[in-house]
Amino acid sequence: PLPGPQPHISNSEGDLLFLLDSSGSVSYYEFSRVKEFMWDLVQPFTFGPRDVQTSIIHISTTPTMEFPFDRYLSSGTLQQAIRDTRQLMGDTNTGQALSYAKEKFFSDEAGARPDVPKVLVWVTDGFSTDDISEPMQLLKDMGVTVFIVSTGRGNYLELSAAASQPPEKHLHFVDVDDLPIITKELRDAILDVIQANRLYAVDITSSSFRLMWPQLLSQETGYYTLEYAPTDDLARKRTKQVSGAHTSLMLSNLTPETTYEVALIPESNVHYFPPQTTRVTTLAEEISPAQILISESGPHSFHVSWAPTLDSVVSYQILYGPLPGNSVKLLEVDGEHNSTVVENLAPNTTYLVTVTAIYKSGKEKSLSAKACTQEEGSKVRHLRFEDMGPNTLKASWDSADGKVLGYRVRCRRQIGPSSVISVSPQTHSVLLTDLASGTTNKVCVKPMYKNQAGKGLCRMVHMQPATEAQGYKHRQRA
Repeated sequence: PLPGPQPHISNSEGDLLFLLDSSGSVSYYEFSRVKEFMWDLVQPFTFGPRDVQTSIIHISTTPTMEFPFDRYLSSGTLQQAIRDTRQLMGDTNTGQALSYAKEKFFSDEAGARPDVPKVLVWVTDGFSTDDISEPMQLLKDMGVTVFIVSTGRGNYLELSAAASQPPEKHLHFVDVDDLPIITKELRDAILDVIQANRLYAVDITSSSFRLMWPQLLSQETGYYTLEYAPTDDLARKRTKQVSGAHTSLMLSNLTPETTYEVALIPESNVHYFPPQTTRVTTLAEEISPAQILISESGPHSFHVSWAPTLDSVVSYQILYGPLPGNSVKLLEVDGEHNSTVVENLAPNTTYLVTVTAIYKSGKEKSLSAKACTQEEGSKVRHLRFEDMGPNTLKASWDSADGKVLGYRVRCRRQIGPSSVISVSPQTHSVLLTDLASGTTNKVCVKPMYKNQAGKGLCRMVHMQPATEAQGYKHRQRA
């Protein structure tokens, strides 16, 4: 099962544009992982004409807009639109795409809004066939904040100059399989740009939320009146007053799954400030476990975690057994913990895992999920190399066990860009070209399974200097 939805972020306003490498230099597998990353990144945002709007532009031979900013204004429709996005292939004309992005970022026709922050997230394998420096600088000069995520090696100096400053906050180098590691950090950095300067809510639970607002008054110049009521029963309005020194207030004893109208009225004896309003919806009443996540699956173990952890839970019981079958084993975990490792399992087997929360009141709540152990020995073996001429090697390997969907071959060159080649499960060799003489390069082959990648095998391979005698045959390297 996938992780549950993140708490909604309603205090943001901006146009967020993804520049998506849709060229032929990106494998289908990488493209699909980048789409997952894009959705994970924006999923907590609230979308709408006074919130966040999102668009995608493809980098290809000709830049193409997937959809305008104002097309999808709900989480569900945007998620489906990202899923439906198809790779265009073609050349990697990033400079053209950046010029096109500048045009659309400030276009009514594309649904862009004046006077809201503009954020560009460029996801790239680090390769471009045209110049990016001039169009990128024009974008930044017009106030666009540029974040770059490179899933290849890329040129650090070029990309750090292209990203907004400082690069340590706006530039990320990460393997495509490790994109989830940077999701929260990048989202928080985007939030720093698009955080709205108005009344908003944070720390939303089933019975409370905290209101935040910009500092308008001081202790000496006035006070704030806060009014709030359920939208379907405004007669139940409640009022609170706080001094002008406050910029936040916690509201509690609220009804679960209820939308509240909230108004902040600054009462100043110096200036007039208009009231600020917002709508906040409380969460459903918390129960545990509400979600289960299976991770770190191996041939004989997997990791089980669940959420939320509540003070009212004394302990958790984890029942697990193979499907089909009747044999079940039990693990007990203290109520303060939300994960455990299940071990001594059979490889290539589906298990039913049930997590039961035991409450202080004696009540119990259970949730189940399926988990699959990996196939035994799901790894590549015997990676070897053969000289095929100047600057070219043939990499070959023995097939991995189990139902392999394909292999991914990554070559990290000492000189020149990294490359990734995806091949079918029947293919057990590839040609590696443009390997500079006298360099040492790292080649990794990894089998791809339905649910995850298997264990890869990596070897360093050295190219002989060009000055060596002609006709010299490279020996197998390891």
